[in-house]
Amino acid sequence: MLIRYKKAFEKIAMGLLSFMPNEKDIKKLQQTMRQYEIDDSWQLFLWKDEDITGLIGVQFVSEDVLEIQHISVNPSHRQQGIGKAMVCALQELHADKVVTPNADTAGFIEKCGTLEKPGQ
Repeated sequence: MLIRYKKAFEKIAMGLLSFMPNEKDIKKLQQTMRQYEIDDSWQLFLWKDEDITGLIGVQFVSEDVLEIQHISVNPSHRQQGIGKAMVCALQELHADKVVTPNADTAGFIEKCGTLEKPGQ
């Protein structure tokens, strides 16, 4: 289940975000977290079953387009469909919007084959 990021989950979110190749540097990671906290057009969601095992971050680039900026799953929970489930849940949550990947998330999203246009 997708839940909205709250400051109480900051350490967990930073840990998951640090698995993204471009977020290895602590200063870059802190900058990214700050972006999600202060910019209303950037939203961070966590995937929670029993524990928080994944994260998906998006940017609302226009009124009807949402771009996936970050997607990460705890390494010990990979290959279980969590990433695909997060993308599908995001599409359900924002069914009125076109969901697209950015350059960093495109490879994973294509592999999942999950993105559809509204109305399909």
